[in-house]
Amino acid sequence: MQTRLVAYEALNAVQKQQVGAIEVHPQQLPFCGDMYCALNTLLVNPSPGVKGLALLADEVPVAFLLLKRAPCQPHWADEHSATLHALQVDRHQQGRGFGKACLQALPAAARLAWPQITALELSVDSDNVVAMGLYLQQGWVDRGEAYKGRVGYERRLALLF
Repeated sequence: MQTRLVAYEALNAVQKQQVGAIEVHPQQLPFCGDMYCALNTLLVNPSPGVKGLALLADEVPVAFLLLKRAPCQPHWADEHSATLHALQVDRHQQGRGFGKACLQALPAAARLAWPQITALELSVDSDNVVAMGLYLQQGWVDRGEAYKGRVGYERRLALLF
């Protein structure tokens, strides 16, 4: 199966409709949100500081994520980085390596969007053992800082280029 991470605006009409139908498991919603919220962030008030990316598997969207830069990135982010948000792998496609494929393709896609960035950053719930393991396995580094998030304590991770 061929995968590639592409900008939302490069998708055709059918693929955009398929992105809108991506659903995560209900217990994941507090952590990553849903597609309605993610697409609302991307499309309602377009900003050069927000990019949507879809992972295509044989040209069918199976995952989606947002990247943010100033002025849209969180206050805790370094000004030379982009931040990862709303990573969602369709619940019917989970466990097939698509989250890993997103993370592996992400540095090149982020640098294509913003060549000046030197890192990616994210925030993840410290109790989300699966996500923490995936990020750390892909080379992200725990910055050693935790803070009270919406659900529980969150860890900040970075991937330096």
